[in-house]
Amino acid sequence: MFVCSCNMLTDTDVETAARNGAVRPKEVYESKGCRAQCGNCVPGVVCILRQLARQGRMVMPEVAVHPDMQAI
Repeated sequence: MFVCSCNMLTDTDVETAARNGAVRPKEVYESKGCRAQCGNCVPGVVCILRQLARQGRMVMPEVAVHPDMQAI
């Protein structure tokens, strides 16, 4: 399904970008060599990214933890 008609970005494009490390809408657009035009699609991209994260279907970035902090 098309998520962004300005850039012809599909849900499959978003999923592929997420599997390759994209965690923000900007990174999804950059993976396709484009950028958000009107912005109406950004909430949809965020929704798909959140859904993929919940399903464990995306690469999550490594988070540096300060040595003085403990994991909760």
